[in-house]
Amino acid sequence: MTEHKQYTPPEVWQQPESDGNKWASINRPVSGATHQKARQTGKQPLQLYSLATPNGQKVTIMLEELLAAGVADAEYDAWLVDISSGDQFSSGFVEVNPNSKIPAMVDTTTSPQTMLFESGSILLYLAEKFDHFIPASPHEKVACMNWLFWQMGSAPYLGGGFGHFYSYAPYPMEYPINRFTMETKRQLDLLDKHLASNEYMAGSSYSIADIAIWPWYGQLVLGRLYNAATFLQVNEYTHLQRWAKQIDARPAVRRGRIVNRTWGDDGQVANRHCAHDIDNVLSGL
Repeated sequence: MTEHKQYTPPEVWQQPESDGNKWASINRPVSGATHQKARQTGKQPLQLYSLATPNGQKVTIMLEELLAAGVADAEYDAWLVDISSGDQFSSGFVEVNPNSKIPAMVDTTTSPQTMLFESGSILLYLAEKFDHFIPASPHEKVACMNWLFWQMGSAPYLGGGFGHFYSYAPYPMEYPINRFTMETKRQLDLLDKHLASNEYMAGSSYSIADIAIWPWYGQLVLGRLYNAATFLQVNEYTHLQRWAKQIDARPAVRRGRIVNRTWGDDGQVANRHCAHDIDNVLSGL
């Protein structure tokens, strides 16, 4: 064990002025809006407020998959939420998601309008509304739900645990990096063993379980998250690699993962209002 700075928690915790984390300015111990700003609304049936993090990509991939499957009523406006500037604390965003996290979505076709937040809830809502990407087989449907909820509970260990301490913490800390690396590798091993005998997470059919898991774990083993592929030895997870590449090749996945993105050299669509917004970017690559 390397030397570490001893820390004794105070009797009563107080928020530090700065902890050195790049996201420190938007972290606070209370909820609610910090400023008044109406949310933008377009002409499409679904209004999405998001950012192309893995959680945001789940929903844009799902919407693009629905459109690719011929579901015209899944058309959407996607509005960029700049979390580094605190857009998620605006009154308009908090009206949709009081938890101030992306993604959030409004279905304007219902009366009253349906306010949605939490990526897993949005995926399930869209799958049930349009009857797509939930297996028809009762056993595969249960498997789909099992893995969907597994992702919602497990990804925070990858993102808020491993990703934070490996990539975003102000200085390397051996204990938390070891702790969350061990858990991340356990999760990767779990997925790899499951995919050794299943084409997709729920069995033989592509589903919202795959759409939920791929932006986190698929992109991790493809080398797109945290610059940690070598550190985690991701090449040893051969079945997970096969699945990740298979989903990465889907046209709707390629389209969905660049929506609400303002970084990267493989496509950026800050705001999306129609298919041509993505077409124009991809045609220029």
